[in-house]
Amino acid sequence: MPPTPRAMNSRTNKARWAIPLAAGASLALVGGVLLWSPADEADAAPSGKDAKAAFTAVAAGDIAEQCTSDDSGCAHPKTAALVEKLNPSYVLTMGDNQYDDARLQDFEDYYDTSWGAFKDKTRPVPGNHETYDPDGPLEGYKSYFGSVAYPKGESYYSYDKDNWHFIALDSNSFDDKAQIDWLKADLAANSKKCVAAYWHHPLFSSGEHGNDPVSRPIWKLLYANKAELVMNGHDHHYERFAPQNPDGKADANGIVELLGGMGGANPYKIEEVQPNSQKRITKTFGVVKLNFTDTGFSWNLVGTDGATKDSSPSYNCR
Repeated sequence: MPPTPRAMNSRTNKARWAIPLAAGASLALVGGVLLWSPADEADAAPSGKDAKAAFTAVAAGDIAEQCTSDDSGCAHPKTAALVEKLNPSYVLTMGDNQYDDARLQDFEDYYDTSWGAFKDKTRPVPGNHETYDPDGPLEGYKSYFGSVAYPKGESYYSYDKDNWHFIALDSNSFDDKAQIDWLKADLAANSKKCVAAYWHHPLFSSGEHGNDPVSRPIWKLLYANKAELVMNGHDHHYERFAPQNPDGKADANGIVELLGGMGGANPYKIEEVQPNSQKRITKTFGVVKLNFTDTGFSWNLVGTDGATKDSSPSYNCR
């Protein structure tokens, strides 16, 4: 396969992303899983001096229906088995981790039997279903994940890995001034070149829930601070967007949005394709395998059959 062209650094005021050249179909062994890349799909592996990812993460949202591996139609044990094979440094869950009311007992009966195997390296965020707990919003979520999800006593937090700064946010409370003030301070204190943020409700989506403007102020802060990547769930499908600004205008130096709501919950339909949407896949369960280097990122959508369903372009950090 020919080498994937790398995006030029935005400091030169050129585009920081490029669609990799398609070539013949190929097979690759990734994390113990044999991945098939059809001829019409780009290889998301970083190229050139960044040919080997510094570290990998797996991301998905909308995960544990109230079923277990005893039910052949239960999807979250299958996506969990895929995570185990990929063996990432981190597992990023993007909300609605447990259905329907996310009680502690539900987490213990369902989520814990599958994705619970990676609890020590999971960095979760809550979704709207975590707010439905009769014991109180996020009570089961907080009780189950504990300090993993509340490292500083709040449902939002950040952490660093190599040259990356990750920001985990609670989109159920984006109207909370305390979270906004915390985010401003966190971005101001960040010294890492590359920034990724994730939460549940997407600003842009072609799915049944559609665009949710609740996060536009967050996008504006991230955009002003040259963040690279935003990851969300909520709509139960996979979608990737070209770089864009908070108003949905194409911008070569904008933020890349990844929607990954295919962790195990019932798939949703594509309703209205958004302007900068590059790829949409539904009725497919799987996880996103993210490849992070010190200067950029890319990803593959991997299905529960081990096949690569989509590959992103390679992006450079701003």
